[in-house]
Amino acid sequence: MKQLFLMVNDGTVKLIESPVPRIKENHVIVETLYSVVSAGTERGLTSFGGKNLVQKALERPDQVKKVLEKMSTDGVLTTVDSAFTRLKEPMPMGYSGVGKIVEVGKSVTDVSAGDLVAMAGQAYHSEVNRVNKNLIAKIPENMDDFRQGALCALGGIALQGIHQAKVEPGETVAVIGLGLLGHITARILDAYGCDVIGYDIKDKSLKGTNLKSFILSNNENSEDITKSLTKGRGVDKVIITAATNSNDPMDLAAAIARDRGTICMIGVTQMNIDRRPYYEKELTFTIARSYGPGRYDSNYEEKGIDYPIGHIRFTEGRNLEEFIRLIADKRVDFSDLITHEIEFDDAGRAYEIITTNKNNEDYIGILLKYTPNEKKWLNKVVNDKKKSTIESEQISIGLIGAGNFAKNTLLPIMKDTGLYHFKGLATTGGVGTSQAQDVFSFDYTTNNYKELIEDSAIDLIVVSTQHNTHAKFIVEALNAGKHVYCEKPMCLTLEELDMIKSSYEQSKGELFIGLNRRHAPLIKKIKKDLSTSKIPAVYDYIANAGFIPNDHWTQDEKTGGGRIIGEAIHFVDVIQYLDGSDLESLEVKFATNDSYPKNDDAIISLKFSSGAIGNIVYTSMGSKKYPKEQLRVFTNGQVYEMDNYIKINQYGSIKNTKIKLKQNKGIKNEYQYIYSVLKGKEKNSSIKDAIVSHKLLLNELR
Repeated sequence: MKQLFLMVNDGTVKLIESPVPRIKENHVIVETLYSVVSAGTERGLTSFGGKNLVQKALERPDQVKKVLEKMSTDGVLTTVDSAFTRLKEPMPMGYSGVGKIVEVGKSVTDVSAGDLVAMAGQAYHSEVNRVNKNLIAKIPENMDDFRQGALCALGGIALQGIHQAKVEPGETVAVIGLGLLGHITARILDAYGCDVIGYDIKDKSLKGTNLKSFILSNNENSEDITKSLTKGRGVDKVIITAATNSNDPMDLAAAIARDRGTICMIGVTQMNIDRRPYYEKELTFTIARSYGPGRYDSNYEEKGIDYPIGHIRFTEGRNLEEFIRLIADKRVDFSDLITHEIEFDDAGRAYEIITTNKNNEDYIGILLKYTPNEKKWLNKVVNDKKKSTIESEQISIGLIGAGNFAKNTLLPIMKDTGLYHFKGLATTGGVGTSQAQDVFSFDYTTNNYKELIEDSAIDLIVVSTQHNTHAKFIVEALNAGKHVYCEKPMCLTLEELDMIKSSYEQSKGELFIGLNRRHAPLIKKIKKDLSTSKIPAVYDYIANAGFIPNDHWTQDEKTGGGRIIGEAIHFVDVIQYLDGSDLESLEVKFATNDSYPKNDDAIISLKFSSGAIGNIVYTSMGSKKYPKEQLRVFTNGQVYEMDNYIKINQYGSIKNTKIKLKQNKGIKNEYQYIYSVLKGKEKNSSIKDAIVSHKLLLNELR
């Protein structure tokens, strides 16, 4: 299948081929028939992509601040590399469409294969989409023009603005900005029995939009004209749908609203509130968050957990249902707002119209039209290069999973070593597949990981998926005789660890876990110095991990296992490596803090057979301006102080300092080490420590 992406580095759009997504619980697979190009949102993204670095920085000072903070802790070169990696990553476009369901997942009961549905949020400009059941609305048979369903996300935004403004039938409502969203909002308000006054910088009134009146927003008499239409009172509610960098819509809204009126923002404008009119009229200002309650909530949008109707009448999904109901019952008609239908393969033309518009075409709503193609369902493997050039000394890899770590860290660094050939990529489908394939050019991509395990040309299976799937992939790959490199953690339960250990002992393949910090140059320097001393050391590791929202997948005990096994395992491994003796005991104590309800703050105590002890402070409570990781080693009159893998201070009879220009956590060295082991140049000395540390830590977390 093909999917449309924006190239963030230069603002161009590109169709990328990828396998069709696989079905998941609480989701449906939809063959897209139409998707809407949002002139406001997508024009803004395209315009941003086309700007140079300085212009991008000026437009997003909030991101510049984050970059500067990262520079202060991680170093300049590390931060620059990270920023440029992100700019190379294609961005998926689109969020609203209509299509036909071809497959339903477990727990989906309200729709069936063959049904037409409107879809939002996860409805990209793609021939096939996988969409959560809470983000679709069934198209009834009596809806004559199902194309209008492609406008559902905009309809949801309009409805949420109406709900947030607490509009009542019979009120007079101002709609500022008569683009596509403005006309949709005005027509829904009219259907609900409101008088609507439209405002824009030029006359964009349409016959199909039943306005009480249209007023030029830049008319110096617009306030007086509004009062003349409302018995001198002003409008009851204002809904701002405009997309502009100006604060004029906010100023106009305050001027035309009545005493104790309400203003709701659903567009994108500056929001500098002038206190005087808001104070004198005691105005209420509110913002509608996208399509409604449920937006940005992973429980709602990913897990399919709906909100009880007794508590929330109009959720994200129920707003979509209401929009479709209004069309089907002929309360509203948006067909005249669809001014262009452009073939999906010619999508670039749509973006030319909403940006440069060289031919000065009049447009309101632009739909991309998709041609049904049965071949796309056979599209399980794409970009299949049967014969590809592989350097004789390279190791051929098959990657399972294409999340952020794989795209932004693992693949760029592996590619930089020149030691690995990217043979196959397997995911369940979706955005990550196309992004990884476009940047790193695997010989083939597939939606079935077994293709990689069964591929005799693949030497090393690389696993970069959610934590609860690691054990499954490790065991299957080892049982097939493959070498395996898996991102940490190795697994989430002791039972899984036993299965992995058994498979590893019986397999011809080697196993590596992504505990890279032991390979960092500064850690290796400390290790080398410690090897000359026979006096047990005291280790102190501070991990200023930072706050992660409670609904992040790593916080889910079943999916991510929590942050201690997910990240703190790194720091246990570093101390294991430095000491070199057997880790005899491990104890975890969690802080009790109502403000931080998750087990994100802990002290981990270690005891080694050498007599050494270690202490790890893992916390989410610290400042972002403070370094993320610090290590102190005390031994035989010496102190080693490692600061965030950039600087090391050594205190003895004198103080020595070593500073790196670039943060180095040992990832590249780790990949070189894996290569050396698989080529028979080194022995796999790290897996034993990984098994021990996982066993002790998992036992504590049970």
